[in-house]
Amino acid sequence: MDFGLDHEQQMLIDTVRDFIGKELQPLEEEVEETGVLAPEKARAIFEKSRQLGLYAMNISEEFGGGGLSAVNTMLVEEQFGHTTDILIRRAFGNVYEVLLACLGPQVERWLLPTVRGERTCSIAFTEPGAGSDAAGIKTRARARPDGEGWLLSGNKHFVSDGMVSDFFVVTAVTDPEKKGKGISMFLVDKDAPGVTVDRDQPMMGLRGTSHVGLFFDDVALSRENLLGEQDKGLGMALKVLGRVRLAQVGARAVGKATHVLEMMVDQARDRHQFGQPLGDFQLVQQMIADSVIEINAARLMVLRAAWEIDQGRDARDWIAMVKVQAAETLGRVVDRAVQVFGGMGYCKELTIERYYRDARIYRIFDGASEIHRSVLARSAQRSGAGLFDIGR
Repeated sequence: MDFGLDHEQQMLIDTVRDFIGKELQPLEEEVEETGVLAPEKARAIFEKSRQLGLYAMNISEEFGGGGLSAVNTMLVEEQFGHTTDILIRRAFGNVYEVLLACLGPQVERWLLPTVRGERTCSIAFTEPGAGSDAAGIKTRARARPDGEGWLLSGNKHFVSDGMVSDFFVVTAVTDPEKKGKGISMFLVDKDAPGVTVDRDQPMMGLRGTSHVGLFFDDVALSRENLLGEQDKGLGMALKVLGRVRLAQVGARAVGKATHVLEMMVDQARDRHQFGQPLGDFQLVQQMIADSVIEINAARLMVLRAAWEIDQGRDARDWIAMVKVQAAETLGRVVDRAVQVFGGMGYCKELTIERYYRDARIYRIFDGASEIHRSVLARSAQRSGAGLFDIGR
């Protein structure tokens, strides 16, 4: 595995970083204050992003995407961590790779319009009683009386960006007798009869991003709405969640932590106490050094997991490690940053306060740290600790 960047990778990173700095970061305060991004501004940054070829970069060129490898995708996703989540979603899209399972008419109806930025998709897996327990969902899709599809009933919550999405990828039980092995995945249009979008759930952080509930009241679905094979939805869900965890939690957490560290170092250099720079005090130096070490360790783990994917290997255990390491590293780094900034770090006047609030959710969403630790412990006990050797 080569850890050096080639010329094309460096150009890609520089292009994304420049776009974020010039087009997105100037909008952060507006989003923080108002909780929304004006539609005309969202369209403007989307068009600029698409013109630069930065939209749907993770989707294969066959379907009009950028065709980036998993490693290159993570290099880009790390840069995304340098700005507010809602701006990334509006500028770079929300194209989930599970849509690559579309076949026949599904390609023209759902996949291609999403890659082109004409439609927006959200994942609807989580339920009030089933968060980390993806197999514990209660939403049900029972066979229609005419035998031509299903009737979808149930509810989901914490559906990110659900307020602006055009359709949803929904998990539902199709065979209760099989429990987790009887779950299927469906493509459900927001305007389908029987679909209700509930209120946006106010959050401590992540300003501007909607997190809504969905209710399904006997929503009539045809065979065309089934994504992939019937009763194979749980495996598909876990696979797509793995890629989401690696990108939107792992890589972005590393990016956010790096951005916060830069601010922490500047503060330690510029702020003086007792007649000397704050950075001259050993305990502050320790906080900076620990942050440098942990961020770089998390970054290498993200790239290793992405490399495993590019080799065609099962990277689930690596992704679980990334989820814990990157999320908790971000939490520790931003906590240290607040300490270095002192009282002002606790004030809304500085962006450190926002990063502190935003960081807390990383240890919870897409599987809590405790769940991933259990996954890793079971894997190590089943296959031995050598499972994670560099040569394996």
